[in-house]
Amino acid sequence: MAGLTRRQLFAALGAGRLLFANSLRQSQVSVVRFDKAGVRQGLVTVDKYVLSDEEWKQRLSPRQFDVTRRAGTESPFTGPYWNNHQHGLYRCVCCSNALFSSDTKFESFTGWPSFWEPVAPENIETADDNSYGVRIEVKCRRCDAHLGHVFDDGPKPTGLRYCMNGTALNFERL
Repeated sequence: MAGLTRRQLFAALGAGRLLFANSLRQSQVSVVRFDKAGVRQGLVTVDKYVLSDEEWKQRLSPRQFDVTRRAGTESPFTGPYWNNHQHGLYRCVCCSNALFSSDTKFESFTGWPSFWEPVAPENIETADDNSYGVRIEVKCRRCDAHLGHVFDDGPKPTGLRYCMNGTALNFERL
């Protein structure tokens, strides 16, 4: 630190504290990126997608906001994709993170789109949800959007049923 005045030293320390505080606010996550053709591009580190409630309300419909930001649930057989049989990729309605492929979608007869596996496990996260009994909540890793729940009554090969709210998804036809 030779050659620095006290003023320069304190200014440098202040700038360092500011950079450190900003890095804490702007956390990053690793997700698997998929191109528009649904081809896996690899693991990338991206900024966590964080908006205020007011910003989310401007970007989402009231129903999308309730489901993704307030952990709501659409009524069965009312969401946009429960009966979708097209080939494509399901992305997060909030941040476009790739979540599920039509290749793992199956008919669960529940009224919600169901999948036996995410397109990349790195793109979702799960947490215990005790709001209505014991369930496991599924969220988008990039923006923390509530997507639905995962149950252990699905088909082979995983035996899992990712029961998603269609309102929380956007479908990209391939």
